[in-house]
Amino acid sequence: MDAFTSFFDSQSRNIWSYDTLKNFRQISPIVQAHLKQVYLTLCCALIASAVGAYLHILWNIGGYLTTFACLGTIIWLLSTPPCEEQKRVSLLMASAVFEGASIGPLIDLAIQIDPSVLVASFVGTALAFACFSGAAMLARRREYLYLGGLLSSGVSVLLWLHFASSIFGVDTQDIIEKAHLGDLDYVKHALTLFTDFVAVFVRILIIMLKNSAEKSEKKKKRRD
Repeated sequence: MDAFTSFFDSQSRNIWSYDTLKNFRQISPIVQAHLKQVYLTLCCALIASAVGAYLHILWNIGGYLTTFACLGTIIWLLSTPPCEEQKRVSLLMASAVFEGASIGPLIDLAIQIDPSVLVASFVGTALAFACFSGAAMLARRREYLYLGGLLSSGVSVLLWLHFASSIFGVDTQDIIEKAHLGDLDYVKHALTLFTDFVAVFVRILIIMLKNSAEKSEKKKKRRD
């Protein structure tokens, strides 16, 4: 019985919970360097995604094929050992290109309806991420990451309530905690933030497109 209890006690020490997220110990220089590498890789993935979206606009390549290709490269990346760093980074960039091409039809639609909506959606999402990345790189204590999240609420209350609080802060804290525990897989962590960014960007873009369509319909009714 004692052995059974000690086994579960050891397992509970390895699995962190919500209380772990509230642990505001110092962010070590190693973890700070890891965060910088994660966000640098994230920026490269976003650039690759923009290239994929541009390729769709040029040649209309986005669709189910690029979606499956994106999923395939992500699975391939996650199954590749961390020691094969260059291969994993290449797979991440390839998945980003496929992801950009997959959301290319939505971006093309936004350009046709109102290009300003596309810009506003990207800027809103990027500013929310910038609050956390800036706090992660400059602050020495993790509570300032929450301050970064609160600053992003000044950009958009809706963005913070629906997206940032449930995605940005939690995953940022998750990455920091894993790094403190020795998980310094920056490619996997960049992939996590990249999928978050795309998911939030797409949701914001859809909402803003609906609002833009409603406004245009109201204008037409007024003219009639």
